[in-house]
Formats: sequence, C-alpha cells, structure tokens
Amino acid sequence: MPDALRKQTARILSVDGRHRLSRVVDWLLILLISLNVLAIILESVPSFHDRYATPLFWFEAFSVTVFSVEYVLRVWSSVELVGFNDTGAFKARLRYMVTPLALIDLLAIAPFYLSILFAVDLRFLRVIRLLRIFKLTRYSGAMNLLLSVFREEAQAFMAAFFVLLMLLILASSGIYLLEHEVQPDAFGSIPDAMWWAMATLTTVGYGDVVPITPLGKLFGGLITVIGIGMVALPAGILASGFADQVHRRRSQYEERLEQVLGDGIITHHEQEDLSHLRESLGLSQDEVEDLTHAYLKKHQQSIRQCPHCHKPLIQERRSDRSSSDE
Repeated sequence: MPDALRKQTARILSVDGRHRLSRVVDWLLILLISLNVLAIILESVPSFHDRYATPLFWFEAFSVTVFSVEYVLRVWSSVELVGFNDTGAFKARLRYMVTPLALIDLLAIAPFYLSILFAVDLRFLRVIRLLRIFKLTRYSGAMNLLLSVFREEAQAFMAAFFVLLMLLILASSGIYLLEHEVQPDAFGSIPDAMWWAMATLTTVGYGDVVPITPLGKLFGGLITVIGIGMVALPAGILASGFADQVHRRRSQYEERLEQVLGDGIITHHEQEDLSHLRESLGLSQDEVEDLTHAYLKKHQQSIRQCPHCHKPLIQERRSDRSSSDE
C-alpha cells in the first residue's frame, strides 16, 4: 500500500498532462505561486503593507504550509522518478534534494522559517521570497528550454565571460594609466576605472564617467568597438544553443512518432503519450502537426487515424490512388 501511494503521489506531482488530477494540482500550484509573487510585490508598497499586514501574513503562512507539504511529498516520492529509482531510497532522496528544482522548492519556504528562528532583515527576506517565481520553471516548457541551453552551453558561456573579464581588467588598467592624473576622482584607481570599463564594454555608456584626454578618447573608442563584439558573442552562443535544442526536441518527437506510426495504428494510449511528449518538449501544436504531415508525406504510411485531427487517412490515400489511376 505505501508503495502504491508513493507511486500515485509521484505521478500527481509530476507535470503529467495525461493525469487529470495532476493537471489540476499543477494549475493550483501555478495560481498560488503567481499570487505569492503578486503579494510580495504589493507588500513592498508601505501603504498597502500597513493596511493589509494581517491578511498578508496569513496568506504567507498558508502558502508556506502548502509549499512545505509539496516539498516533503516530492522528496518522499522521488524514489519513484526515472533516474532516482536505481539506488536505495535514502540515496535517491538525497540526490533529488540537490537537484536545481528541489533547491528552488527549498528556497521558497526557507525565508519563512528563518524569520521565525532568527532575527533577519525583512527586506532581505522579501527579496529571497521572490525566488518562488522560479518554481514556475517546472511548468514552463520555454524556461526548461532556456535552462537546457545554459546547461549545454555552460563551457562556451564561461569562456565568453572569461574573455570579458580579461578585457575588463585591460580596459580599466589602460584608462587608469591615461586618465588618472587629469581625473583623479573618476579614475583614481583601477577598481574605480572598472565602472567605466564595464559600462563601455557592454555598450551601455551611462556618460557619468568619460575620458577627456585625446589618448583617453581614442582608447575609449577602441574599447567601445570591442564591446560591440563582446555583446554579440553571448547572444550568438545563446541563439545557436536555442536552435540546437529545438532541433533535438523535434528529432526526439520524430523518433517517437516513427515508433507510434510503425504499425499503421494509433491507439488512444499512444495519442496521449504523444500529447504528453509534446508538452514536455515544449513544442507547439502547429509544429507537431507539421512534423506529422511531413513524416506521412515522406514515408507514405497508411495509418487509420491522424493523431491530431482524428480523420481517417486510409480513405484519403485510396481516393488519391484512384484519382491518379484515372
């Protein structure tokens, strides 16, 4: 009985579009998270906080209770998840607790308990509580896609930021040598000059600190041109990573589609499986329909029913053949 209850709990708490109760739980949690973020933002308004301090406290207590129960249930049922069920229960739960999503769930409830145990600055806790918005990443295919890009391209991003750090040091050192004598307040030291170097390399150019010597202006123009390329470098990495992830997800869906259409019959369970896979991969309905029609046109499969429009495709092909014979 406990094993069955644990499996059912894991299924309900997973983002599973095939399970009606799971969809209800997902939408309720999304609503509660959204209301929490809105409440935290409005709480920063002094007049609103003074007027609704008591309701805000009880709403916070209710939200923390729900999130705490959710966190405990997720940790308890994590041994049933794929990737965590190949070890003992204790090790599986420890592995789950250090995953990014589990850490986000923990950060969502930690500020409330910290405020009870310790005297912590409430403004600091308010900022930490805003991290609850990251709980929405579990339900957003776009955010999951973005996180996947960051994981895949982590080394490329680190290399780009390392080059940016080197240029930051060189730029601040160079402008310090050229400008510190005529502008000791703005460029009195290399750390002071780093503010100008960062604003220039990122092409922001606030204009609060500018070089005034001829060599300083020439050096500043050179750094600005280099900064344009540095801004484009992470953007290019991100764009290529997005394109690669989208291609991988489409290929994964095509592979599953080929398995489903291999026997020429699409069962109700296979339709639900394809729908769930589409949601988990973050593909739109139009993309899936295009992939399905492209596959059918390429392989000329005779299947009994389209997984999306539910129209009989065998009759269409037979009519097409008869018209071609005529």
